Amino acid sequence: MIEWLWPWMALLAPLPWLVRRFVPAASNRQPALRAPFFEEWRALGATQQRHSLGGGSLQSLLLWLLWLLLILSAMRPVWIGEPVELPDSGRDLMLAVDISGSMRIEDMQVGNQLGRRVDAVKSVGARFIERRAGDRLGLILFGSKAYVQSPLSFDTATVKRFLLEAQIGFAGKETAIGDAIGLAVKRLKERPAESRVLILLTDGQDTASAVQPLDAARLAADLGIRIYTIGIGADELTLPGLFGSSFGSRQINPSQELDERSLQEIAQLTGGAYFRARNPQELANIYGLLDELEPVAQEASVYRPRVALGYLPLGLALLLSFVLAASLVWPQLAAWPSSRTAAEAARER
Repeated sequence: MIEWLWPWMALLAPLPWLVRRFVPAASNRQPALRAPFFEEWRALGATQQRHSLGGGSLQSLLLWLLWLLLILSAMRPVWIGEPVELPDSGRDLMLAVDISGSMRIEDMQVGNQLGRRVDAVKSVGARFIERRAGDRLGLILFGSKAYVQSPLSFDTATVKRFLLEAQIGFAGKETAIGDAIGLAVKRLKERPAESRVLILLTDGQDTASAVQPLDAARLAADLGIRIYTIGIGADELTLPGLFGSSFGSRQINPSQELDERSLQEIAQLTGGAYFRARNPQELANIYGLLDELEPVAQEASVYRPRVALGYLPLGLALLLSFVLAASLVWPQLAAWPSSRTAAEAARER
């Protein structure tokens, strides 16, 4: 069906008639311009008048039609489509992803090569997002500060794109786990209590938050928000020795800054779970476990597509204006040779 957003604009339809009916005509008949070749111009005007006598009513009709089309466009017609039921049977899920400086460490084993932690998180996380049909997903990126990169939305394709476009350093080099949790709580607290979930991925410990992570976790627990924490990073990494050989190589723990104890407490306080991802395969397995969470039935949302139609009468009015202009100009062009002959004959007499 068609809905008019500004129906009151129809009150302007009789405006030209009212102006013509009640506004007095100009009384000054003095010529405003003195020009040469007056006789030639007068002959041209007489010829044009003869050609336009039969078209006066038609031109008046075209002008009225043009005005009404402009009024219709100004009334802003909108086509309202059939109701579409949105898939609203899942959960509200926020992803909080660490993009601090340590996420560039290359300790994620992919085949025979080592990749950066952030690349593994983005690759596996993108596949996880693709499977979240029916869930509202949101994305928080945090480093020294926490930011909502994408609010809760059914548009999982956009959330996935934002995750893949995230770069280390966008949010600073430090780690604000507490602020990320607090920001997620702010976004999730208005949603149904049974469906609120936060998945937090980090490779370090809190170094920059204004709110302590455990305090933020207690607030989340009071509001019924479950938090699943994931620690990223390998337990050991072999550094090459002299000239890249095994001579002088040594083993280090690249995840010694990971605060597993705090992550475990955060998950325990909120009724979630803590997972350890030492490589991309373990991270994928963790996401597989999270996929098994039971969706919570919610009230279905109904959406009715809307398409603006104002361009249709506006385009027709533009086309009609060209027709009207052509009807006024063409008789002048057609009468020009005969009018010149009549003017020359008048000068000879």
